[in-house]
Amino acid sequence: MKLCVLTLTLVAAIALGSPVFAQTAAGAAGYKKYCAACHDQVTARIPGRDALQKMSSARILRTLNFGLMMSIAYPMRLNERQAVADYLGTKERESGPPKAAFCSADRRPMSGSTAGNWAGWSPLSDNRRFQADQDAALSPSRVSQLTVKWAFGFPSDVIAIGAPAVVNGTLFVGSAAGTVYALDAKTGCLHWLFEANGPVRSTTVLARSGSGYSLVFGDQIGWVYSIDANTGRLKWKKRFETHEATRLTGAPAVFNGMVFIPAASWEETRAIDPQYVCCTFRGSVTAVRVSDGALVWKTYLVDQPKKTGVSKTGVDQMGPSGAGVWSAPTVDSRRGVLYITTGDNYSHPATPTSDAVMALDLKSGRIVWTQQTIASDVYTSACGSGGVNCPTANGPDYDFGSPAQLIKDVQGRELLVAGQKSGVVYALDPDQKGKVVWQARVGKGSTNGGVQWGMASDSNNVYAAVSDVVRPPGGIGGAAPIGNGRLDPVQGGGLTALRLVDGTRVWFVPGKPCEPPRPGCSPAQPAAVTAIPGVVFSGAMDGHLRAFATADGSVLWDFDTAKPFETVNGAKAVGGSLDGAGPVVSSGMVFVNSGYPRFGGMPGNVLLAFGPP
Repeated sequence: MKLCVLTLTLVAAIALGSPVFAQTAAGAAGYKKYCAACHDQVTARIPGRDALQKMSSARILRTLNFGLMMSIAYPMRLNERQAVADYLGTKERESGPPKAAFCSADRRPMSGSTAGNWAGWSPLSDNRRFQADQDAALSPSRVSQLTVKWAFGFPSDVIAIGAPAVVNGTLFVGSAAGTVYALDAKTGCLHWLFEANGPVRSTTVLARSGSGYSLVFGDQIGWVYSIDANTGRLKWKKRFETHEATRLTGAPAVFNGMVFIPAASWEETRAIDPQYVCCTFRGSVTAVRVSDGALVWKTYLVDQPKKTGVSKTGVDQMGPSGAGVWSAPTVDSRRGVLYITTGDNYSHPATPTSDAVMALDLKSGRIVWTQQTIASDVYTSACGSGGVNCPTANGPDYDFGSPAQLIKDVQGRELLVAGQKSGVVYALDPDQKGKVVWQARVGKGSTNGGVQWGMASDSNNVYAAVSDVVRPPGGIGGAAPIGNGRLDPVQGGGLTALRLVDGTRVWFVPGKPCEPPRPGCSPAQPAAVTAIPGVVFSGAMDGHLRAFATADGSVLWDFDTAKPFETVNGAKAVGGSLDGAGPVVSSGMVFVNSGYPRFGGMPGNVLLAFGPP
């Protein structure tokens, strides 16, 4: 009876235009559609509605965005997720870090040496993910002695997604909760924290701003921020992409007072919903001034979408779409261009800018040249289940998720080297409009295979790790539902060294089978790779961070991060799968995030700092 009265009240309030009750009704409808089938049951494995109503709405939203419920929430728009979180959760603010977690007054941020700086996706704008000897301060013999110096836990999170950066002795890292932390690199004590609007996966990039420095980064719902690197104070915050599904994953690039912001999206997964108008997102790069965020130029990578037909459910179909930029742009100041790599199209017509390496003019954003490696790659997550929004002649979903590297080989020749989800690494000539110089296969490739997040290189070799994760069919994009642990514990992974001059294989080390096999464990190696003189670091979904000798691939050091850790901030923390952002090496220390339940891996919420005894 009470429920009926409440329903009538809601209907009446909506009719009168009450935004509060309209939001409540939307949350109730979203809960019924996506959540009630599980959470209205009585089971020890699934929290019931009563338990959810004791959580904060912020925590529930975080779980939907980047927690164990990602697979359920993929088709939901951001306003639907927010409505469900507000409908269920409390308005209580989550408690912040304890006083003991903060640094003492005599330990100031950004007061350390500039040696060892890793101020973005890579130490330099070439995106090689190579730290030189004097900045790494870590010889191969010392690597074998690495131990945990401190651990920092991301409270209540189940995924550690932020890419760390180290500048002048201060480590900056974002989290799934949307919190950006400034930590002392040596001790892990906390200088300050900043709350963004959404989860922060993008690396924070240091940029000169007036007499000081700004940290510039994006979040997973499309906002871009500039904050004071010393204080964490907000300087400006803007949203340069209006599409609801915008997702800022790639780190910005900085040059000559400008910030270049790459944009990708969630829309590929929105297409799971048969009522979704698929698809309208356009990948882009936006150049803005560091000082105030004012727009300098913006370049879309596909034309304005138009109606191309109607789906089987009577919903409009739109195109072209897609060609998002998932990775950091690469600055080539000598040639005056910005290199980017792009993802697939979501809907027809296919464009020559998808699955491509492209050069944009630094001053104007004009497309200088495009080198597409796979044509007509049109795909959405609806293809995993044969949904109506799966394009005809779809796939193979072989995006570029990693940036192009600008490398000078031992002969003095510059090459652009890029790895693709196809499992192929390409070397391109930047002086001949991206002409392919050589290509080499390093993996099998798949929708979640091949080279995922980034390679590393020195002047001799390119080091490419592959995912090639194996899982049974079903779920999103043919993948098992997130967090259910349905991964092959034996197949997948591998690290290959390719000779830079011609792409020939120097050595190959296969992924190591899980010992023992356990839920969420796989030998796949999707995480970005990092190199220093004589050593290359690669993380795997089995939770292990390993150091390999660049000469022959022999293992110099192996550490299992998939276990609980005592943290400097007192948060409960455990490691899990290593995916996404790779390790960062700075002044004799190695930093890495552990925990990644997406695509079936092991959850976790810890940042680890290693150093020699």
